[in-house]
Amino acid sequence: MIVNPQLFNYRLIIGSLIVAVTVLSVFSYTNYQSIEAHQQFLEQEKKLVESELSQMITRYDEVSVSNDLITSQLEVAKQNTKLALDSLSMLKSDLSVISRFKTQLYGLKLKNKDLFNTIDSLNLENQNLKEEKSIAFTELVKQRKVNTSLLEENKNLNKSIEKGALLTANSFKAKSFIKVLGKKRASNNAKKVDQIEVCFTLAENTLTEQGEKEIYIQIVNPQNNVVSDKGAISFGDTSLIYSLKKIVEYNNEVLDICLDIEADVDERPLTAGTYFINVFNKARKLGSTQVTLN
Repeated sequence: MIVNPQLFNYRLIIGSLIVAVTVLSVFSYTNYQSIEAHQQFLEQEKKLVESELSQMITRYDEVSVSNDLITSQLEVAKQNTKLALDSLSMLKSDLSVISRFKTQLYGLKLKNKDLFNTIDSLNLENQNLKEEKSIAFTELVKQRKVNTSLLEENKNLNKSIEKGALLTANSFKAKSFIKVLGKKRASNNAKKVDQIEVCFTLAENTLTEQGEKEIYIQIVNPQNNVVSDKGAISFGDTSLIYSLKKIVEYNNEVLDICLDIEADVDERPLTAGTYFINVFNKARKLGSTQVTLN
């Protein structure tokens, strides 16, 4: 069989071209897929960086601190993060771009770590201060209650002391007399009697203030009139019509007192009946007694 060399060469060239085109097509397709995968990877990386930047901005907005310096630092960090996010959004996905923003993101994270550690420390300190304040307030409320109770006790104690320090008297007695030649003679005859003797005892009391004490005697006749009326004396909102006033010196010891009240001339002769005798230390009544005339 005779082979034409020229035809054989054509076939060989065509075969080689077909193989070359096939190889080139496969390489191109493979290279295209590689580029497409790389681009998708870059897009995914870009989205991840954008997502982290967005999360950082959200965290900035969620943080609330009362420290002016920390607030200023948060605002600066927030603005820097927003600027990085805006810049990244406008740029195409490129390896150098992604690498640069990843580096920037890493730097922001480091700054944020220190910043948020400081915020956490401040928040913990504030929480401790709030708890201490709450405890202190609770203790203050308790102390106020104790103080109120003590004030009430002191008030009651002072009242008890004041009450215990009051001047007291006992053994009240009254007798009617007629004066004959300068001497007193006991009598219950209303037509003859011209004076009434009132006796009582100031009790011993070491709590009572020593010194002069004003004693008032009031004698009320059966007609409810004051015998030997010396007028009225006022003690604040009260007034007292008295028959006799006597200043005595009190030294915290038992003191026996007898006082004579003589009826005025225009009141004689006295009327028969019961005469009520009241003894006062200023406006405070110490006690009373009575005497009956026939």
